[in-house]
Amino acid sequence: MNEEITKYLTALLPDQEDWITKLESEAKADQVPIMDRSGMNFVAQLVRLTRPGQILEIGTAIGYSALRMQAASSNAFIITIEKDEQRYLQAVKNIEALGKQEHIEVIQGDALDILVELAEHGKRFDLIFIDAAKGQYERFFELANPMLNPNGIIISDNVLFRGFVANPLDVPKRYQKMVDKIRNYNEMLTNHPDFKTTILPIGDGVAVSYKMK
Repeated sequence: MNEEITKYLTALLPDQEDWITKLESEAKADQVPIMDRSGMNFVAQLVRLTRPGQILEIGTAIGYSALRMQAASSNAFIITIEKDEQRYLQAVKNIEALGKQEHIEVIQGDALDILVELAEHGKRFDLIFIDAAKGQYERFFELANPMLNPNGIIISDNVLFRGFVANPLDVPKRYQKMVDKIRNYNEMLTNHPDFKTTILPIGDGVAVSYKMK
């Protein structure tokens, strides 16, 4: 979407609670990437509509999106994974400050390892949100998919990556490999025999993949 439409839609979003604004300010001050307001509002709406009981998040950051998803469905239990120790500690602090530690479990470690451990323990999820290392998206998907219940959804953020995926010849050299991986990921999603995927131009691009079986 062009900038004018994005600004218009953002202006239509309802006023936020103070804790949301505080977390957004914290992320900005610490230069921690989180979902933009329109993208996060969309994800929260999906959570309200699907009412998942068990959610898996790959990429906690400071706990912003986990808290937003839990607020959208108060009965949901979320397991969220964060590799960076400082961000993990920030997330735990923010979750405890809002009294949500009984609803959100933060695991510190490499998601590639943690996903294997969760599968070994028989964990199952109704919704999986992927928002971590972009170059590992396909591997995250492969490891998480077996834990997703039928009729569940996988949400992947940043799948348009600043628009570069649509113009691969114009990609700065430092992003070329990442963009190639995201393009491959998007093609895998849209051609996967077990999923129906829609990619929306919200924020930095959000893919919603519905598991048919």
